[in-house]
This record gives sequence, C-alpha cells and structure tokens, in this order.
Amino acid sequence: MTDPTATPHPVPVSSGDPGVDKGPFLAPVVPEYGGRSLADVLPSALAVLGVPGAVDLLGLADELAGVRRVAVLLVDGLGWHQVPIATPYAPTLAGLTATTGRPLTCGFPSTTPTSLVTLGTGTASGAHGVLGFSLRIPGTDRVLNHLEWVDEPSPLRWQPVTTALQRARAAGVAVTVVSRPEFGGTGLTVAANRGGDYRGATGVEALAATMLAALGAGTGPTLVSGYHPDLDRHGHLSGVDSVPWRTAATEVDGLLARLVDGLPPDAALLVTADHGQLNVPAGHRFDLDTDPRLTAGVRVVAGEPRVRYLHVVPGATEDVRAAWSQVLGAAARVLTREEAVATGWFGPVPEEHLARVGDLVVVCNDTYAVLASRSESPMLSRLVGFHGADTAAEMTIPLLVVRG
Repeated sequence: MTDPTATPHPVPVSSGDPGVDKGPFLAPVVPEYGGRSLADVLPSALAVLGVPGAVDLLGLADELAGVRRVAVLLVDGLGWHQVPIATPYAPTLAGLTATTGRPLTCGFPSTTPTSLVTLGTGTASGAHGVLGFSLRIPGTDRVLNHLEWVDEPSPLRWQPVTTALQRARAAGVAVTVVSRPEFGGTGLTVAANRGGDYRGATGVEALAATMLAALGAGTGPTLVSGYHPDLDRHGHLSGVDSVPWRTAATEVDGLLARLVDGLPPDAALLVTADHGQLNVPAGHRFDLDTDPRLTAGVRVVAGEPRVRYLHVVPGATEDVRAAWSQVLGAAARVLTREEAVATGWFGPVPEEHLARVGDLVVVCNDTYAVLASRSESPMLSRLVGFHGADTAAEMTIPLLVVRG
C-alpha cells in the first residue's frame, strides 16, 4: 500500500507515456476511516462548532479555535495527485496546498455518489449503503443509477443514516447546502444532505457568492456545504491535464480565491474532494458486452467501469470468477463479496446492505476499465478519465484548511 502522505506526483496518470513512472499513482490504498478520511471531515467541523457528540477526528480544534462559521467546499475530481497537475494554472490552490494542505482518503468505491454520502453522513460506505455509482436493488434485476435517482427507492430507506447536517441543525447550527439547481430534491441530495437548506447556484461566481452570503447570515454557529462539479466533468470528457481540464482548474482557482477573500473573521474554509481521476487509454479497455466469456452466468452487472459488481445466476460464482480472471488477467482482481468486505474498503457492512455488493467484485488495476457498450450509456465508452478503484490516484484526496 502506498503512503498517502507522500508528496503528490507532478505527472498525470496515463499509460500512454512509457517513460512515466506510474508506481506512486497506481499502488492500492485502503480507506483510513476514523482519522484521515472524507468521512471524518464533517464530524470534525461539527466538533469545532461545538455540536454535542461530534468528534474532531482530524484534529482541527486548535487550528480553528474561535471559529463559529465553517464552509466546506467539495471540488469533484480534485484528487491529491491531481493537485500538482492543476497548480500551474491555479496559484491560489498552489499556495493553499503548500501552506495548509494534507492528504486524506476517500471511501470506496472512489466515486461521486458514494463520496457525497460519505461526506454528508460522516460514515463509511458500508454503513450508509450507497456502495457504488450504480447498484442492483436486492430482490430485483433493476439497477439504480444514483445520479438519476429521484424518489424510488425512498432515499430515507435506501440511506438510513442520520446526516451530519441533521445533527448540526438539531444542535442549533444554521445549515445551508449550495449546489446546482438541478440537483435539489434528487434522491442523492436527500440521501447525502438532508437537514440543510438547499440553495441553487450555477457557475463559480454564483457558487462563491451564495456560499459567502449563507456564511455571513446570522450571528450563531453556521455550516455551509458547497459542491463544484466541473473539473471532474472535463476530466471525464477530455482527460486529466487536457486543455479543457486546465481551464476548469483555473476556474476552481478563482472560486477558491473568492471564498478565501470573502471569509468572515470568525470563519474557516475546508476544501476537499470526492476522489481523484486517471486517464484510461484505448488499449486498456475491455467490453463485457462484446465478449460472451464475460456475460456467461452473469445475471446483473452494476458498479462502473473501474469497479464492477457481478450478480450471478445460482451456482455460477466460481465459473464466472474463473472466466473473468482468465480474460482480464493482471488488469483486475476478482473477489467474492466476502473477500471484498474483508479488505476493509467499505468499513463494516450491515446485513441489510450486503446484497447491494455483487456476488463478485471486479476491481481494475493500473489504468484498465471494463465497459458495457450496449447495456450502458454509449457516452461511457467515449470518456477519457475514470475513477472508482483503489489506486492512490483515485483514492487520495486533499484537505485544505483556511481561517478567515
């Protein structure tokens, strides 16, 4: 396992350049729940704000003594190892990383729905149950895409954990969530952020202005949670360190500068991410829909290209495992559900959430991916950047801490 405290590598992850040493990027990382993970950010912020029962697992209390307002900004796709790639176009980010930056791990899988709920609840993925980008609904052959989730299954049943925002509000903290207008009221937003007043904002200027307005309103303890998606989107569409990605990094820098400049004296800004990202070259892509060896015995495929959950027909587990292991070889690990849970990736998984994990879990190594060109959106096959697996490039994320 790589050391996530190591200095981030200044080269984007792509196997297209044989001269690049990709080792530090691609070594596996296990989530460090309970002291150095995304799940520990909001509990630590609540402890700073004096919420009873909240534990400062990140040790922020001394650094933020006297703070009564906390803003938490999640920049989608800004992994720890992507920060040095972005800093030539992001001087504010460079300065904050040099002076206040520290690495954390996200949860597993390293994907947006899982991480948003991990942040929002302050728990590992096994506890909250949003265990991947898409999951089979137990007892059915239906696959729930968490980004297209509206109200079925009920977010309150599918994700039963009380959120950090609910705990904060119950303790008298004013709580606001700022994100894109179209995300308001979705199943994922309710699962991750119930308990906060939702305010829609499109673009970095509106996001900064709305977050600062919420942060400055009132006189009591205040928590504001903000989300910015564009860096991840351009990484997916064009690749990490592409021209559009660099432009998005510059926009992130403007957002950070605006927030830092506008912080009230008794406020702090915490900046983190949901995952990192890496580029997957054309020669590292398998297509399960065009290879009958990968569909034999498989009833439902869920997850995403870097982590696949395979739900198999009764009695086919060993045959499916053998076939996928033979076809993918060193490109992936094929584990049973029990083996995957035993790694600690998900934290403890209660019985009611176990069936959401596949009978087999396929985790890609290096810069490989398993696509499904016919059964999933064709857009996925056209993406350049991916995430979801357990490499340092995907799992290690930054935490930047700024006082007003």
